[in-house]
Amino acid sequence: MPKNNFPKRLSEKIEARQQANAYREINAQHPGVDFSSNDYLGFAKSKDIHLNNIEKIQGNFGATGSRLLTGNNKLYQDTEKIIADFLHTPKALIYPSGYMANVGLLSAVLQRNDVVLFDELSHASIKDGIRLNFAKAYPFKHNDVADLRKKLQKINKETTVYVVTESVFSMDGDIAPLKEISSVLNENHYLIVDEAHAVGVIGKKGEGLVSFLELDNEVFAKVVTFGKALGVHGAAVLGSKELIDYLVNFSRPFIYTTGLSAHTLIAIQNAFNKIFKHPELINDLNRVISYYLHSVEQSKFKPLFSVNKTAIQYIKVSGNSRAKNVANHLISCGFDVRPILSPTVKKGEERLRICLHRYNTKDEIQKLISKTEEYLQYEQS
Repeated sequence: MPKNNFPKRLSEKIEARQQANAYREINAQHPGVDFSSNDYLGFAKSKDIHLNNIEKIQGNFGATGSRLLTGNNKLYQDTEKIIADFLHTPKALIYPSGYMANVGLLSAVLQRNDVVLFDELSHASIKDGIRLNFAKAYPFKHNDVADLRKKLQKINKETTVYVVTESVFSMDGDIAPLKEISSVLNENHYLIVDEAHAVGVIGKKGEGLVSFLELDNEVFAKVVTFGKALGVHGAAVLGSKELIDYLVNFSRPFIYTTGLSAHTLIAIQNAFNKIFKHPELINDLNRVISYYLHSVEQSKFKPLFSVNKTAIQYIKVSGNSRAKNVANHLISCGFDVRPILSPTVKKGEERLRICLHRYNTKDEIQKLISKTEEYLQYEQS
């Protein structure tokens, strides 16, 4: 008797997700005004980042293997030094993506009988990395230092404890109280910070929140990504020489992964060099953020709009169906805006995620807010 083409339990899970109006599909890009991408500085569109210095490539264009075999080259060492110097950290180790960097770091570092405390709204890659080891893991309330302190006080002082948070949260766009978190840690506590949405956005030169607050010596490891503000691809873990040497030996996602292409490494160098030479680009982004916040302040639906000091904002529209409807209205008005649905966020916390960019104009922001208000007013009528 022939087997079914697909297991029944998997089909049931797909059906349940469809019934919850939470089914995910890969759709084509919307041609509208960009309020959706993570390209905060417009670097993904920059020809000088993606096309300059290609003549530096000597030998293979492709990686040809993992870095411990044939995939390493001088471009890697040069790129990692540029990253480490820019972010005020001794060493950097490049991974193919932010997801792999978090999983590669946490799955390798956390040991049996260690404890890891992580912000409850941490990215999925942080939670997945934590699951891949034998450490005891407990969430603490979002950005709640008092709750973190309470949990730390219950742990034996000799126990190795890792505290993990994002500096700028990818869904809510708010900022972690890193100084306060750092102040409650002792010598057996190690702070890990995901700076994916902070590098290129926070700080006078886009150095991220950790360096901006001068906390580099208080942080065990930072994770940065290059696919957000830097507009390219890949990620890195930053920390001490000892940490990087350890990861080279024990981080399976690093050891068993093909390296990045030479072109990607050059693009990463170009992106860091551009942001170093042109810090005014961050000022441009900050002006856009300030104008957006000023405009939201005038809205009759102000309680539904976030008021973050970062490039990530949101409009709260509870319910998957409702979030999709508002997003579709804005798409029809010429905007690229995406709904964030449960289970990506908690049920009742569905929203439109609004990403601001240095190239968004005042007119675009005003129209986005007015067209959102138009639909919300229609709902009430």
